Amino acid sequence: GMDPQNQHSPTVVQSLPSIAEVVEKVKPSVVSIAVTVRVEQCDLFLRCRIVEQQGSGTGVIFSEEGLIVTNNHVIESAVSIIVSLVDETTYTATLVGTDPASDLAVIRIPNGNFPHTEFADHASIKVGDWVIAIGNALSLVGGPTVTVGVVGALDRIVMTEGGTLFDMIQTDAAINSGNSGGALVTLDGKLIGINTAILGPNGGNIGIGFAIPADMMRNLVQQLIEFGEVRRGVLGVRGNDLNSDIADALDISVSEGAFVAEVVPESAADKAGIQSGDVIVSVNG
Repeated sequence: GMDPQNQHSPTVVQSLPSIAEVVEKVKPSVVSIAVTVRVEQCDLFLRCRIVEQQGSGTGVIFSEEGLIVTNNHVIESAVSIIVSLVDETTYTATLVGTDPASDLAVIRIPNGNFPHTEFADHASIKVGDWVIAIGNALSLVGGPTVTVGVVGALDRIVMTEGGTLFDMIQTDAAINSGNSGGALVTLDGKLIGINTAILGPNGGNIGIGFAIPADMMRNLVQQLIEFGEVRRGVLGVRGNDLNSDIADALDISVSEGAFVAEVVPESAADKAGIQSGDVIVSVNG
């Protein structure tokens, strides 16, 4: 029967799901990448020689044929790429394609039939969702490191040494040096991002890390496989956001849009009949 002293409904304590099962599922597809790069070193007398240096990072197998997505900065100018799986088997990888602008690269290991992690549906990701980062942090011996956090923000613009990255996922799952190219996964073990950049002193973790989102990766990875590079469309207009000053000067009633200051001759926009002075208020209807 009811306890008259306690008229309140019972408190439901929801326990967090254990992530051990998800980690077991995803970990075999997270690989360690060791690269050799050749760099020119010069002394004070400007005598120069080519020396080999070692680097490392992380990658994620996303197809059973052995296609691996990682960061461009992990494998950039590498003369050899060695991939180690969790079971310590190693393969020499070949480069499929790179895209410095998004800091993505695809490499391939031979033989096929590999454990792999599928891309998540990005539309289902919300700020506050739990995420798991798996990668070879600080090149620690003994397999990848697992950290947990939440999605802190979406669509972040991040300035890095290599350039500006757009639409990034921000997370407080600890990402440290060596995690680059590692997996950011959902609680159901789907890949929602590739860990790319951290904000912090000397490359240390302060709880703000960034990942390239799955939906962007899906498109870029397909192009890297098909063409070895990413082919970006060029619209052919220059201008800026419509503001109230321009709207008043043009005597138009809309307050949001893109003001076209200039159209590049022979470009797609020119062929479509867009003229300087136009305001674009919607695309595809």
